[in-house]
Amino acid sequence: MEPVTHTTPDQTRALAHPTRHQIWRATGSEGATVSQLTHRLRINKGNVAHHVKVLVDVGLLRPDRRRTVRGGTEQYYVTTAGRVSVGDDESATRAMLASITEEVVEATDPLLNHRTIRLTRRQAQALATHLERVVDDLAPAGSAESTYGVLVSVYRR
Repeated sequence: MEPVTHTTPDQTRALAHPTRHQIWRATGSEGATVSQLTHRLRINKGNVAHHVKVLVDVGLLRPDRRRTVRGGTEQYYVTTAGRVSVGDDESATRAMLASITEEVVEATDPLLNHRTIRLTRRQAQALATHLERVVDDLAPAGSAESTYGVLVSVYRR
């Protein structure tokens, strides 16, 4: 799965809703059904189905395997990229941060560190490249391990 470095305009518009960020992250590369997402996120099944359809339509999720459950069939969906970047779109950035805020607030012992520091443009670019490499080089653990969110940002104030 290749990471998306920048989203298309349609994808950015789709990600301007916090619930879609939650669904996108909760789906992951392992996949999830609408029912599983409903339980994981405690969101109405109709709302989840609607937002999944939007994410599929813009190419951020795709249908994967199916499973039979009590005589019916459930569709799994998987993400099409390991990460997304919404660029400088304010509404998509706000939606992303709002959905992540909920996760951080509910997390057990989260590490949240914010620092403001004076840097040259070159230092800021080197720091951003270094942090991106650190995150990209982490090999995922097995499915029995806990899932952690990692938010990395270097921005000019």
